[in-house]
Amino acid sequence: MAGPFHLAFPIRDIEETRSFYRDVLGCAIGRESETWIDFDLFGHQMSGHVRPSARDTGAEGSGTVDGKAVPIPHFGAVLTMDEWRALAERLKGADGIDWLLEPQIRFEGQPGEQATLFIRDPSGNALEFKGFADMDAVFAA
Repeated sequence: MAGPFHLAFPIRDIEETRSFYRDVLGCAIGRESETWIDFDLFGHQMSGHVRPSARDTGAEGSGTVDGKAVPIPHFGAVLTMDEWRALAERLKGADGIDWLLEPQIRFEGQPGEQATLFIRDPSGNALEFKGFADMDAVFAA
């Protein structure tokens, strides 16, 4: 299996981003400067780069998955079901979460059954977190 992936994404403000990713999502902080900050998002390197034009992206397009509109673009992580449940509970208990799609099961009883939730970070980036009871089903057709 390959190692962790890296994603650089736009942010409005280092401090609000640090607070969200560290305190709400539970990410460890990596290297940082005045214009960027690295996070460990479930073993993957995420780099938030300050961009003056970063703004709430509520006008992005959307796709449809299992009859629900999902924001495009988005990023996130695939988790075990136990990890996903713990994250979902932490988010439900946190103040000010910008929910796009509350925790639910998608494709129930079908190949690829998964739990999912969508939130927005303080810079307007859409994030999806998926949970699988069977990690071999991640790419099930």
